[in-house]
Amino acid sequence: MALPKFTAVTRSQGANIALKDGRVQPRTFSFDFIEVDPLIAAFRREVRTSEFDICELAITTYICAKAHGKKLTAIPVPIVRQFHHGAILVNKNAGINSPRDLEGKRVGVNRGYTVTTGVWARGILATQYGVDLSKVTWVLSGDEHVAEYVAPANVVPIEAGKNMQEMLISGELVAAIGVEANHPDIVPLIPDAQNVGLAALKSEGHWPINHLVVIKDEVLEANPGIAADCFEAFAQAKRLYVADLKAGKIEKPDTADRLHQRVMEVIGDPMPYGIEPNRKVMETLMGHAHAQGIIKQPMKVEDLFARETWSLVG
Repeated sequence: MALPKFTAVTRSQGANIALKDGRVQPRTFSFDFIEVDPLIAAFRREVRTSEFDICELAITTYICAKAHGKKLTAIPVPIVRQFHHGAILVNKNAGINSPRDLEGKRVGVNRGYTVTTGVWARGILATQYGVDLSKVTWVLSGDEHVAEYVAPANVVPIEAGKNMQEMLISGELVAAIGVEANHPDIVPLIPDAQNVGLAALKSEGHWPINHLVVIKDEVLEANPGIAADCFEAFAQAKRLYVADLKAGKIEKPDTADRLHQRVMEVIGDPMPYGIEPNRKVMETLMGHAHAQGIIKQPMKVEDLFARETWSLVG
């Protein structure tokens, strides 16, 4: 009997390439992969219409969606991770000599307030550098994936006809998170950001999660065991990738591969899957989400994940 097939969106990357090319397959179903470029378009479609059965999704978009009752549930597969100390750019002529100088100023945020990079970057500013986030006016270049979400009062949309990069270069914004601005006046707020991130990993276990994998609740309910099977398939693909990293078999390593190699020197497996290996970092992120007004009530880590995956590690 043919296995059921479920639509799935996940960007081709080291940790899932063995799923995309068929070397690893789940036991009880098959993936019907759909390519969506840019991937963030899939995020919006998933949280607004539950278009895909299985979908890679930015973690704070998911947390926000879950808080608003969206019928999606994650498996603990943090398929994308990165440091965010380097995501904050400043205009060097704006008088920003330390992160706390951002207080009382207007700071851009690429796309929405709930975007994961922004949440992590603001969390770094607050917890590592003592910035009072409520004293910053956050200027958004776009809207939110979760349409029902209402941001705090100090979050405002960009003015009509304005461009965030141009506003940063002109000094109309003193800083911005998650933008690209190739200009001699634009520099990172936190110098040597990757090494600062690696130092935080060594001292605090700070290894931020950006994307998870979610499954529609109706698929979970109709197919008992699918969450665990999906988890194991992603985990096996990831193990093949990590083995290739360790063996130096990645022919053309990209930025993510090189970062994973650096992280591997610190913690061994650069992409641990499962709740327990990631509990601390997820609790930290949910604390940021609550403090920043992404969610109104605190959430437990287990609230995010399919019950059958709670004890799985991969």
